Amino acid sequence: MSLFNVYPLFNITPVKAAGSYVWDENGTRYLDLYGGHAVISIGHSHPHYVQKLTGQLKLIGFYSNSVQIPQQQELAHKLAALCGYPAYNLFLVNSGAEAIENALKVASFHTGRKKVISFSQSFHGRTSAAVAFTDDPSIQAPVNSGHDVLFMPFNDEEALQEIRDPEKICAVIIEGIQGVGGVNIPSESFLKKLRAYCNQHHIVLILDEIQSGYGRSGKFFAHQHAGIEADIITMAKGMGNGFPVGGILLHPKFEAKYGMLGTTFGGNYLACAAALAVLEVMEQENLVENAAQTGMYLMAELSKIEGIKEVRGLGLMIGIEMPFPVAGLRKELLEEYRIFTGSASNKNTLRILPALNLKKEEADLFLEAFSNVLAKTLV
Repeated sequence: MSLFNVYPLFNITPVKAAGSYVWDENGTRYLDLYGGHAVISIGHSHPHYVQKLTGQLKLIGFYSNSVQIPQQQELAHKLAALCGYPAYNLFLVNSGAEAIENALKVASFHTGRKKVISFSQSFHGRTSAAVAFTDDPSIQAPVNSGHDVLFMPFNDEEALQEIRDPEKICAVIIEGIQGVGGVNIPSESFLKKLRAYCNQHHIVLILDEIQSGYGRSGKFFAHQHAGIEADIITMAKGMGNGFPVGGILLHPKFEAKYGMLGTTFGGNYLACAAALAVLEVMEQENLVENAAQTGMYLMAELSKIEGIKEVRGLGLMIGIEMPFPVAGLRKELLEEYRIFTGSASNKNTLRILPALNLKKEEADLFLEAFSNVLAKTLV
């Protein structure tokens, strides 16, 4: 049997990892500045994380939503203390796509509507309810996605006033920072206008923080830079530091009913152990602050390098816009300097999504390597 070949893969097999580094089967060390699409939040193989997971595995590994699992409530309390939404409720799932689907279900149940507003260059997963929200023509949505989607230009405040029949709109969904779209940041003014528009027309505002949340932006959630509150927040990726964990935070106005939502794997013992370990390390090591400070340093230094078109980002979610496709840059960074980076849908953006405990000396290694590669490219 062969694997279904839908991902372009590097000819590298990691066998060991620690902090911001991974090693292949030949003992070659790589600096990981991508972390599997922002999944690695507290660094590879963090001792507290490993201890928490292995300790839980010795007791009971998996059981989910048909019994009482005290760790779920423990996780909810810890998250409430750190995330800035203490009065909200938590529903645990196992992936970002499942978080999006459940967020849309709640919004639809609450409003009795089905139309959804999304934005150009957005990405909200690849399931039947979510893939329709990308305007990337290379990704085809299923015929029956369950919701009618209205695309709007990103960061265009005037376009809001041109929407017809707002009373038919169930939800507005927007990323705290666009990831796949190229690290595009919604302006403070735009987010505030969206919040006001949703209030006016009784529309649910969903903030997709699957990639931009959990401290990556220098605040717990990226939309908190704009000083607004969402009705529903979707989470995943860095939530489990590599373990499949996802969740949604729900405003108290949403009434829970038995059978309203469902998940098979969400909130199991191991998932809760992973998510608790992440929050404990983030708190103990001040990783949100480190993301803010190290990110500012990286972006300031990048802005000094000639040949870069634009540097965008907040915290350790950084996009380096080049005047040409970045595939060659990424290849040389990996092969010559052993540094993992990412790309975006526009092909010209190099994405940096390292662990939140990235050290300044590790940032400097990247800056030197990037400067050298770019200098050769521009000759």
